[in-house]
Amino acid sequence: MTATGALATPSAPAAPATAAGSVPVTAVFVRLKLSLLRNGLKGSSKRKAAWIGSLVLAIVVGFFVTLGLAMLHGNAHAGTVVVLLAAIMALSWTVMPLFFPGGDETLDPSRLVMLPLRPRPLVRALLASSLIGIGPLFTLCLAVGSVLAVARGGAGIAAAVVAVPLLLLGCVTLARAVATANVRLLTSRKGRDLALLSGLLIAVGAQLANFASQRLFQSGGLAQLEPAEAVVRWLPPVTAVGMVDSASEGAYGVAAAQLALTVGALVLLLWFWERSLTKLMVTPDGSTITAAKPEKDRGTGGFWSLLPAGRTGAAMQRTLRYTVRDPKTKSAFVTALAIGLIVPVFNALQGTGSIYLVCFGSGMLGVQMYNQFGQDTSAFWMVAQTISTRRDAYVELRARAAALALVTVPYTVFVTVVTAALVGNWSGFPAALGLALALLGGMLCTGAIASGRFPYSIPSEGAFKNAAPGQGGLAWMSVFGGMLASALICAPVIALTIWLNVADHQDISWLLLPLGAAWGALATWSGLRLSAPTVARRLPEILAAVSKG
Repeated sequence: MTATGALATPSAPAAPATAAGSVPVTAVFVRLKLSLLRNGLKGSSKRKAAWIGSLVLAIVVGFFVTLGLAMLHGNAHAGTVVVLLAAIMALSWTVMPLFFPGGDETLDPSRLVMLPLRPRPLVRALLASSLIGIGPLFTLCLAVGSVLAVARGGAGIAAAVVAVPLLLLGCVTLARAVATANVRLLTSRKGRDLALLSGLLIAVGAQLANFASQRLFQSGGLAQLEPAEAVVRWLPPVTAVGMVDSASEGAYGVAAAQLALTVGALVLLLWFWERSLTKLMVTPDGSTITAAKPEKDRGTGGFWSLLPAGRTGAAMQRTLRYTVRDPKTKSAFVTALAIGLIVPVFNALQGTGSIYLVCFGSGMLGVQMYNQFGQDTSAFWMVAQTISTRRDAYVELRARAAALALVTVPYTVFVTVVTAALVGNWSGFPAALGLALALLGGMLCTGAIASGRFPYSIPSEGAFKNAAPGQGGLAWMSVFGGMLASALICAPVIALTIWLNVADHQDISWLLLPLGAAWGALATWSGLRLSAPTVARRLPEILAAVSKG
């Protein structure tokens, strides 16, 4: 149920009258938000269970976080903790609409462009409706706990009473202003790509948080954060919490300045939000404008001219274009590239690194070879029409493996160079690179075989659904079974690497580089040869399997 649809129904005939002021717009939008929540729970028992579970979890976690923050009252570092926590909360409110635009239907005010609503009343109405939900409830708990941790004396308590609504309003307004300013992006293909990359943000953020926490407790604890806290407490809406701490310490002038900064920033955000709404309501959508543009290059020159001629080059180009254009394929590649670099680099920075961790990166990218036909979905029928012999199937698989290797091999070399420089182990560079290339070849081998024998569909909708219903077990079996088989294929190279290190034959470990590269190439060739007859024979079955999403 969309916002536009709700206002257009007979149950809400007062929408046109709101422009004249006879019916409060805010009350209509609050009822609309409650109706959206209520009607959203009627469609599916799974959705109802998920929403109720999220609500219970938010209440339980919010209660214990509030209790924990309140117990910090009187602690020397309480101000540092709550100020930085408020900053993280405000940052989360800022970026969350960009990565999860589908979480709230009311984030898209363009649904209301056909209604007679003025921007200023619409801002008030949207702000009031935005305060209803699980996110604002959890934020309210954190705000209450934060002020309880630092409020002392009459002035501190008075400041706390003002700070809680200011912090909540600041966070919600910040999210709304960002969402409105980027609504065209969020509703476009680029916006969907951005949402799919949220997994990468979470993975990178987790690694950064882990690294920061280890360094923090190794270098003196929370006292190391005080310089950052001294700066952050002057950034709205965090200034609301800083105001409570300053008033509790008797610095009334500083508290007044922070209060003025908080209110001023809130007013400025509301003004920016109103301007963005006005622009959104009067600017034509790009989809309604037809503009003649010169036809772009269709792949006949530039980088594409360097690819092999014939079917191989065409299939490589199609695979690389899928990687750039398809949101889920792009998300998988970018995530693999980022995590494959983060793991060896962060371990090296923490002093626990090994140059052989570069194999993690080649393994992450090698997984992309699995289920090669799943990314084609039902369009695989066009590929199937061009495959009539084992040779055609072999060339198709070889082109897809070559496209993946075109990215993975230079990336593996780069990660190995960076890791060797960080850990200071240049003598182990040839062995590590050779082992990584051998592992990559093993995964290309098993990935080609799994693509022909265990294909599955990848749904186009849902950022975290990577297999159609009923095919999840097949997907996991294909990936993990292939990874184990790849390790067995590379067992001779792994055993030789271990023996050279144990026996201290570092002077001849450079032989592992050409040996690993040759072993990986042989494994890839073998996998493609073994898989080609299966693909040529099972084209109808593969098409049926990848078309379920």
